[in-house]
Amino acid sequence: MTHTHAPPAAHSASSPGSPGSPAGSGPPGGLPSPRDLGRSLTGWARRDARFDVPASLVVFLVAVPLSLGIAVASGAPVAAGLIAAAVGGILAGIVGGAPLQVSGPAAGLTVVVAEVVAEFGWEATCAITAMAGLLQLVLGATRLGRYALAISPTVVAAMLAGIGISIVLGQLNVALGSTSRPSAWANLQSIGSSLLSPDSHALLAATGVVVILLLWPRMPARVKAVPGPLVAVTLLTLMAAAWLPDAERVDLGGALLDQIGTVAMPEGTPLAVAGAVLTVALIASVESLLSAVAIDKLHDGPRARLDRELVGQGVANTASGALGGLPVTGVIVRSATNVAAGARTRASAILHGVWVLVFALLLVGLVEQIPLAALAGLLLVMGTGLVKPADVRRSRARGELWIYVATVVGVLALNLVEGVLIGLVGALLLTLWRTAQVKVDVREAGPAPDGRALWVVEVHGSVSFLALPVLARRLATVPEGQVVEVDLLVDYLDPAARDQIDDWRSRYEAQGGQVVVEHSGPAGEEAAAERAAKSRPVSPRAWLPWGAWQNGGADLGTTAPAHPLAVGVREYHRRTSASLQPVYDELRESQAPRAAFLGCVDSRLVPNQLTSSGPGDLFTIRTMGNLAPADGDDDGAVSAPVLYAVDQLGVEVVVVCGHSGCGAMTAAVASDEAVGPDAGAAGAAGAAGADASDPVDRWLRHAAPSVSAWRAQHPVGASAAAVGDGEVDQLAQVNVAVTLDRLREVLGAERLERVRLVGLFFRIDDGSLSVLRDDAFVALTDAELDRLAHLAG
Repeated sequence: MTHTHAPPAAHSASSPGSPGSPAGSGPPGGLPSPRDLGRSLTGWARRDARFDVPASLVVFLVAVPLSLGIAVASGAPVAAGLIAAAVGGILAGIVGGAPLQVSGPAAGLTVVVAEVVAEFGWEATCAITAMAGLLQLVLGATRLGRYALAISPTVVAAMLAGIGISIVLGQLNVALGSTSRPSAWANLQSIGSSLLSPDSHALLAATGVVVILLLWPRMPARVKAVPGPLVAVTLLTLMAAAWLPDAERVDLGGALLDQIGTVAMPEGTPLAVAGAVLTVALIASVESLLSAVAIDKLHDGPRARLDRELVGQGVANTASGALGGLPVTGVIVRSATNVAAGARTRASAILHGVWVLVFALLLVGLVEQIPLAALAGLLLVMGTGLVKPADVRRSRARGELWIYVATVVGVLALNLVEGVLIGLVGALLLTLWRTAQVKVDVREAGPAPDGRALWVVEVHGSVSFLALPVLARRLATVPEGQVVEVDLLVDYLDPAARDQIDDWRSRYEAQGGQVVVEHSGPAGEEAAAERAAKSRPVSPRAWLPWGAWQNGGADLGTTAPAHPLAVGVREYHRRTSASLQPVYDELRESQAPRAAFLGCVDSRLVPNQLTSSGPGDLFTIRTMGNLAPADGDDDGAVSAPVLYAVDQLGVEVVVVCGHSGCGAMTAAVASDEAVGPDAGAAGAAGAAGADASDPVDRWLRHAAPSVSAWRAQHPVGASAAAVGDGEVDQLAQVNVAVTLDRLREVLGAERLERVRLVGLFFRIDDGSLSVLRDDAFVALTDAELDRLAHLAG
């Protein structure tokens, strides 16, 4: 994602006392003084009003028809939608923690509200809404708001899809001239009979709205800048006045002020009331928080404060319920419209609520001219939009399609709460199943040093008590009496799994077998536990090249692209350094590497990756072409570190590693061809170039002994040619053998009694390693790996 400098409005949105000020700004008590408030409003009028006022009008035009339609779909008085839109916009806008989020009645709550209205009645539903708001206040004040996000995205998507399908089934009946039924099955049955005798006026009104909304995105930019829902409802209202006199109209039931405060305590069991309150609170909270997180991705201003946003939603729902309005939640459609319209501060959301209130008080007659079927057409498009094919594809890719389907069916066949519970139980079962799916590979890896068969058992993943049956079954397949190496390549190993491995090892060794258990962490279970307690897992990025995870975008806080090195260093400090701190604590005083590694400077050759080693394991020496010049030619640049590693650090293994496609060897071959193979020693001496003043050319002259040996049909070169390697790779392999001979001279006979030399060759095209055996490089088969492990040969 490209980050840009936040506009001035992003700062004004968080200035003390401004419409966008965060909690805690201003004088003690959280309220600005009149002087500070006056200054903030003056600053807002000067900087941001020209952006926020037009944006608020656009959102207002979108909110009015949607609020009316949602009220109709919920089985609530139409005025309840306008009350909720005004209260949500004003109160949630002032108190909430997401400055650019717009709150009001949402389609995601229509099914819930309809069920509550059917069970308790409308006045009691208002009380339930107010109590749900109080619960949201408690959740936000105790900082539990963000945990509402701990719900499977698949379940949330399926919940919205089930709601969308329910809306479509109910509003199809309205569009056909009938009424919406309380359940999806009842609506489906009613559609059949409604199709036999549809109301033509209602059908025309609904169809007209649907057609306009489907065509509106294809209009020119200047035309579609006007909200499509407003255009569709307005046009169909005008058409209905002229040609559809029999179409049923919206009935507000009187003036808006007359309907405020129609609240009654619900009659029913405490458990049923508590369930309704909890359902409204949780669904409204989850939808608001998900919307806030999504809107944060659309702008560069202040980030949403989720706990405060939940408090704001609680205040709005408490007030909306007390005033006779629908439940309130953050609405993604209106919020995205707000951002797209250029809003800079929370003043836009607040003003949108003010415009809704003015409209509801002064234009009641206009609202009552809208055909109900026109709102049904609007809801048909909205409901269809809640069923997203992308969510289906995502759930299928995650292996969670059955959870998606089960949740949708549960919402439609039972109710919203039970459907969501079915989805949550399914998600939990899937998580448990995945935790139990540990991967255990068992294979024979050739002969062990004592002549018995060597068996390797690799355990991958997270190993908990749920994985014990799989682990026991796989361990039982190892033949008795063999040598077994158990590699625990795991990120978690619980005590039950550890005990099972220990018990199996005891039984296996009692029957004559031998078992070695290797950990991916430090040696010993106590050390591994101590390290796990001190550090976090190392990010996989620590092992990948920059291009595999860096997107080349702009650095944080700047429009200029960040250099990959800077991003890599930042990644190390953020994710890796803390994990390696226990390792560096042990290495603080001294180093004790187990091997010296002489390799080429080529960036594609990564010694620690090839040897699966970490800090303190390898004493690395790198030169162009992994060359080791004779004494006096390099002033000890190679011989000195090799001798230091052997004499001072006690290294017992020295590795020389060449690689395919080596640039130094390519230059040596090209220069040798230029002077001609018949030029003898003089030609070989100049094999890497003729410019004595160039440091690179001077260094590459040290390849002369390897070139001469290759031209003289060195056995290693002949073996490479026999398997089809080109001239450059032939020379690179000969160069490893020649360098090993040079190191034998450097080390001398006495040191060679305690130091082993190993030659390796890395093929970049397939990432394979081969080892020098006698006069040829051979593949690292299991047998060769075993010989290498014991430094044989």
